[in-house]
Amino acid sequence: QVQLAESGGGLVQAGGSLRLSCAASGRTFTNYDMGWFRQPPGKEREFVIAITWGGGSTSITDSVNGRFTISRDNAKNTVYLQINDLKPEDTAVYYCAAKFRGRGSYNFWGQGTQVTVSS
Repeated sequence: QVQLAESGGGLVQAGGSLRLSCAASGRTFTNYDMGWFRQPPGKEREFVIAITWGGGSTSITDSVNGRFTISRDNAKNTVYLQINDLKPEDTAVYYCAAKFRGRGSYNFWGQGTQVTVSS
């Protein structure tokens, strides 16, 4: 099992920045690809960005390109999501997730951290 714990959410004004953290425990961190998802109010959870066990990164949501950056510190078993130029539509619960490297589905999830952006 992999345990994940997000932190760093909060209430920020549009245009501001936040850095979310996700601390992992339970298994060898470098064996896992890590991802960030978010669930806006009243909507389905969506994939935002991911980083492979080796440090490569991908993003899929056009609205976050250039504003969201993912990184990982394997020495601290932590993955980060840097969010710049926050917009009200970024308001969501942000979840960290893990999957064994190369596998298709994320099967370990954190409890989520709320990000609220005021206009």
